Amino acid sequence: MGISNIIFSLVLIAAIVLFTINIKKIIDNIRLGRPVNRTDNSTLRWKTMLRVALGQSKMVTRPFVAILHIFVYAGFVLINIEMLEIVIDGIAGTHRIFSGLGNLYQFIINFFEILAVLVAVSCIIFLIRRNFKKVKRFQNPEMKGWPKKDANYILITEILLMSALLTMNAADPSQNFVVSQYIKPLLPADVHSLHIIEQSAWWFHIVGVLAFLNYLPYSKHLHIIWAFPNTYYSNLKPKGKFTNLESVTREVKLMLDPTADPFAVQTAAEGTPQRFGAKDVADLSWVNLMNAYTCTECGRCTSSCPANITGKKLSPRKIMMDVRDRVEEVAAGKRKNGKDYEDGKSLLRDYITEEEIWACTTCNACVEECPVNIDPLEIIIDLRRYLVMEESKLPAALATMNSNIENNQAPWQFSPADRLNWAKEE
Repeated sequence: MGISNIIFSLVLIAAIVLFTINIKKIIDNIRLGRPVNRTDNSTLRWKTMLRVALGQSKMVTRPFVAILHIFVYAGFVLINIEMLEIVIDGIAGTHRIFSGLGNLYQFIINFFEILAVLVAVSCIIFLIRRNFKKVKRFQNPEMKGWPKKDANYILITEILLMSALLTMNAADPSQNFVVSQYIKPLLPADVHSLHIIEQSAWWFHIVGVLAFLNYLPYSKHLHIIWAFPNTYYSNLKPKGKFTNLESVTREVKLMLDPTADPFAVQTAAEGTPQRFGAKDVADLSWVNLMNAYTCTECGRCTSSCPANITGKKLSPRKIMMDVRDRVEEVAAGKRKNGKDYEDGKSLLRDYITEEEIWACTTCNACVEECPVNIDPLEIIIDLRRYLVMEESKLPAALATMNSNIENNQAPWQFSPADRLNWAKEE
């Protein structure tokens, strides 16, 4: 083992350790959420994960983008299989250790090169769509600054990695592959120069992949990992079916049961009384927080939201981005100052305004559109519950409607006895 192999091994170990530490931090952040049971019906959950996360079944609603995304996705997954050969070569000091497979090896690398071209072309088209074509859903206020830069960094990095792969293959005088053979004429003819180019491209590719791996925890691109658990633990119940708060259900049962003791002390098994709804991220479920880390920031939810389309401030994508930012802030504070630390801020109002959550029509368009089964509506409803049940705050129109329902058994402000007046003959 030479010095270059030792350096490679150290870089590889450092990258894996750093990535593991950062992923563990994210898992700890997700655990700040309250518990919720999503272990039922494992067969359906596996099918959902394979169909939505692996099969990308919800991407096809927009065919052009779906095809490009499949190229990038398949290329990212399959081309990195070649990483196995690179890692073995890097540790053992060998050169193309699998080349002994002969025609099979030639076929596999040719296939990878075609994929590399498709990935690069797709990323170029995505860059044009984001920066020059000005697709509307990428121009929303929440996409300014870092989110826009993050997306561009990812696309440029993937183009560079694919270029390095093709250059590495082209600079290898012992090989002749389907795409890189057309790059060979652009390179020097002498063996020494080709060796330097090949090694430079090899190191750029492997270090670039390891750097990209450790960029994931700070990027929206983390969805390539988180999409699988997120779809597995997604809500399998019919869309629009709201959950009941156990504390409220218990009180209703006490009222309906004439034999119940209303002054009975709640047992430990029943748990401590929970907050009505959610004010901060700790009041949301761990699935809600995982949703936030899975968000791809694609904007399909926002582009389909009727409230956003009509000019209201609500953006389901921003809701998820705000939750993720707030989780990061809370977790950082607790790691620095202890688990009981409170910074005096909250998700509601400091990040998400009342105007935003009351603009929601609860139509579930955002849930239906999300390609990885994220549920912004569940978060919005919990924030509303807090305002109504903890602070008794709701828009005047809703307050009037509730009063009418209470007094007249209908949303309208007239007596129940007058409901059929419209049907009377004059």
